Amino acid sequence: MNSSESQLVELCSLLYPKQCCHEVLTDLLFTKQCISVLVSKSLGYGIIAGSTLVKLPQFLKIWSARSGEGISLIGVVLELLAMTFSASYAFANNFPFSAWGECLFLMLVTTGIAYLVLKYQQNLVKAFTFVTIYMGLTYVLMSGLTPLSILWSLQAANLPLAISGKMFQAFINYSNGNTGQLSAISATLLFLGSFARIFTSIQETGDQLVVITFTVASIANFILLTQIIYYWNKTNEFIQRKTLEKKKI
Repeated sequence: MNSSESQLVELCSLLYPKQCCHEVLTDLLFTKQCISVLVSKSLGYGIIAGSTLVKLPQFLKIWSARSGEGISLIGVVLELLAMTFSASYAFANNFPFSAWGECLFLMLVTTGIAYLVLKYQQNLVKAFTFVTIYMGLTYVLMSGLTPLSILWSLQAANLPLAISGKMFQAFINYSNGNTGQLSAISATLLFLGSFARIFTSIQETGDQLVVITFTVASIANFILLTQIIYYWNKTNEFIQRKTLEKKKI
């Protein structure tokens, strides 16, 4: 192996197992095991990269409209807790960052969404109080202060949390007959991301609890996406009516 190949392998090994990098780049061996690992990790890194944008359209839509109309605060908070528990559990178990890293970015943007919804639906003080309490909770869970047994229980709670958070939102959509300020772009990306995570979780963690959680999340995200499509025209009429009402005030 010459120096250029050696440098290429070293660069590759920053993101992928060194053995697989060596086999593919120098020996030109494409074993089933290494290909599965490379595809899984690449997909995981892609999800992490995409997670920086996946909920941004939702955040910007609420911020631009200066309204959290139609957004379930309970649903947002439950979803945020599920992400936090999942990230804390994965971090404590030293799972590869490619298997859970998107949770950190999603936690950040979802916190921003919760802040905006609280600010527009209630008041600024409650919004700031919520963010402060959440930051304290996150520190306790991810600083090593929380026993692994408790983190496992919290990860197990992700299943009902994942269902409850999405179903709260789905119920509000059904009750209102529209999806309000829900972002179609964010809903689509969330569904695709959670669906892809089923494969990466099987490949990289082997943890059945994590796999089941992402499977349920995929189903819940699909339900919300279906509602956005079904209520598309009614939602546009609702938003236009609300916009006209604001202009008259």
